Amino acid sequence: MSGDPLRSAEWLWRAETQAILLALDGAKRRTRAVGGAVRDTIMGRQREAADIDLATELLPEEVIERARAAGIAFYPTGIDHGTVTLRLGETLAEVTTLRRDVKTDGRRAVVAFGTDWVEDARRRDFTLNALYCAADGTLYDPLGGADDARNGIIRFIGDAAQRIGEDGLRVYRFFRLSASHGDEQFDSTGLAACAAAVTQLDHLSRERVGSEILRMLDLPKIVRTLAQMSEIGLLTLDGPVLTALEAYEKLGGSSAAARLALIAGDRLDAAKEEWRLAKDTVNFARAIANAADLLADDRVAEAAYRHGEAAVEGLAIAAVLGNWGPARLAEAARLLAATVVPPFPVSGHDLAGLGMTPGPDMGRELARLEQAWIESGFTLGKVELLALVRS
Repeated sequence: MSGDPLRSAEWLWRAETQAILLALDGAKRRTRAVGGAVRDTIMGRQREAADIDLATELLPEEVIERARAAGIAFYPTGIDHGTVTLRLGETLAEVTTLRRDVKTDGRRAVVAFGTDWVEDARRRDFTLNALYCAADGTLYDPLGGADDARNGIIRFIGDAAQRIGEDGLRVYRFFRLSASHGDEQFDSTGLAACAAAVTQLDHLSRERVGSEILRMLDLPKIVRTLAQMSEIGLLTLDGPVLTALEAYEKLGGSSAAARLALIAGDRLDAAKEEWRLAKDTVNFARAIANAADLLADDRVAEAAYRHGEAAVEGLAIAAVLGNWGPARLAEAARLLAATVVPPFPVSGHDLAGLGMTPGPDMGRELARLEQAWIESGFTLGKVELLALVRS
């Protein structure tokens, strides 16, 4: 194949992808890949995910019939908006009929199906996402998005304010893509439109906003983006928090949960409510913060015992908040890596055997013994610990 990256893209030439395209008249270019896979390939980015987006002239019912005839599993995941999800082997393809917006309210759109590829492109968010690829790797670029992709420019399609008016979440996507694909450079027109829309986004669901925030926080570099979002009032981050985030990033940190711990501080429950975050996400961020507190007091063994994996991220947070030098960070990292935590050797059953009645007093005594065991560096055994039991 030629040097054109689409002509040698693994995801496109995978047997399952080609079989799906064949079933949907891909050879006639009635169905084409679109969006992220095409964009990332043009930008020279590795794509490991087995999922792709396809745009098609076929109506959803016909997509289903074609898939059924070809033995491809299908799921009507968004059929009212023209989307059918197909699965073949490990390849997951979200197939959406070409469409145009008839009516939008900033959250969802009423659409009409069609066969006009330019019209379909014009209803999308950014030029680098309005790129299509035929089954043979031929690029279809109706809006000049390929050059924007190659140059890392995140540009709204057409009128930026209108695109945002159709879906306010595009403000958050503008910043996320500017961080992930634009080297944290911001198209001036798009930035101005986002700033103007900040006070008009209250209608967005907290879950959708929270999802975008977490995706941003999981990126390698995000501080400049968060600072810009704060400057226009989309987030509220003070100087010390941004300084801590920058220091964390310089250490090579890129954990969404660790960044969340830095941003929210002791307001994790409020952040959970504001962004409708999953309980596990918030609990991990809290564990990181608690581990950081222990590590700041040089209680390495306790951090490892109580917080496990979270202590590794907590180490970076402790170093950032405590302004540690390289030597202290290296020594704490060495101690943490060398810490092997055995099971706590005493149980309530052991205390009952000494005549203690189950209840709050037993729980407090177990906690006291556990703390003594931790402070011994896990060296005290059952016999030594039971000898410490208060009568």
